[in-house]
Amino acid sequence: RRHIARVGVAGVGVAGGGVAGGGLQALTTGPTIDWAPAPLAGGGVAFLRSSARQPGAPFVLAEAGGQPERVAGFAPPSGFPAEALVEPQFVTVRTSDSVDVRMQLFLPPDSAPGRKPAVIFFHGGPRRQMLVGWHYNYYYHNSYAFNQYLASHGFVVLSVNFRGGIGYGRAFRVAPRTGPNGASEYTDVLAAAAWLRARPDVDSARIGLWGGSYGGYLTALGLARNSDLFAAGFDLHGVHDWSASRQVPVGAGAPQAAESVLAMWRASSPVADVARWRSPVLLVQGDDDRNVSFAQTVDLAQRLRRQGVAVELLVFPDEVHDFLRHAHWMQAYRAGADFLIAESRKPIADSR
Repeated sequence: RRHIARVGVAGVGVAGGGVAGGGLQALTTGPTIDWAPAPLAGGGVAFLRSSARQPGAPFVLAEAGGQPERVAGFAPPSGFPAEALVEPQFVTVRTSDSVDVRMQLFLPPDSAPGRKPAVIFFHGGPRRQMLVGWHYNYYYHNSYAFNQYLASHGFVVLSVNFRGGIGYGRAFRVAPRTGPNGASEYTDVLAAAAWLRARPDVDSARIGLWGGSYGGYLTALGLARNSDLFAAGFDLHGVHDWSASRQVPVGAGAPQAAESVLAMWRASSPVADVARWRSPVLLVQGDDDRNVSFAQTVDLAQRLRRQGVAVELLVFPDEVHDFLRHAHWMQAYRAGADFLIAESRKPIADSR
């Protein structure tokens, strides 16, 4: 969660590095996510607030110790299904290399017995942290809504705060050999899969992956390395080849050293294991993406089609990495939901 506090700043930089003017005063508490505070005349504060069932809206706290009130006119539409949403559960999973990875579990509201399809979600960044409610970043506000939508359609959804993210200390945030330097966070992907496969309510043959940007990278990496574990994937503007998207740093040494760096980057990329990829995938990207080269999606789609993998491709002309048009977000998520739902309903023999 996120909460808002106040601290006096008079005398910042005094001997010992302390802060004069009083200690930390919590202004908000409880099962909410609060962010973007703005001080008001008279000592009050305005901020944005969300929860597991209520998306972000502006609130005002007139005075410390009082009750925040939502600003008039910002309630969700009358048809918004707040009560139909599920409250994600905190989950901690220990990986094979003894790292504790925190996750959020969305269980479908239908509690009927039987094994259900599952989807694992990976955030971008990777300097991010997903929460048990509507996120303070609009990109992940969208992602949270999509995870709720999947849960409402019968999926068990697991959102993974993999190593490299924030919120769990510096050692976790700057964990060694992540991303292009070895993809060590893939251990967290496998731990999430093993945890889901051990649940009696999950159909272990119907576990999908989805994520955007860095999360798209981990989605593609999972399908490339373990199509035996992951039945399908929704890859939203993900990285597929680190060696094509980065430059060897100045001072890397002799040409042999530079080649070694490039080899490591490529080995940490989905394209390194594309020959093992069998599961169907939906690739979505804007062709004017300034963060991840659109050529990476084109290249991956061609590689997969040459070896008979089922590929669906949705391209937004003149669109950037972080889509500018709301209509494109809606189209991308509708396509992602339709794809994952359709794949979850295919006979097992046809789903790989």
